Amino acid sequence: MIKYEVILYWSETDGAFIAEVPELPGCAADGQTYSEALRNVETIIGEWMETARELGRSIPEPKGRLVFA
Repeated sequence: MIKYEVILYWSETDGAFIAEVPELPGCAADGQTYSEALRNVETIIGEWMETARELGRSIPEPKGRLVFA
């Protein structure tokens, strides 16, 4: 279960939806649909955490919503 904030938006430049995880530096994915970008970022979050563990880096605790609109 993902507990990190995910920011999902359309990028005209990329011609795709972009899903970013601000609490995990460099953790982002894209997709042709909103749902695809969200599925892809779920996979990338798992890979991000696996790589962090392999490198002995800490994994930040999810803080939830970071910014209020």
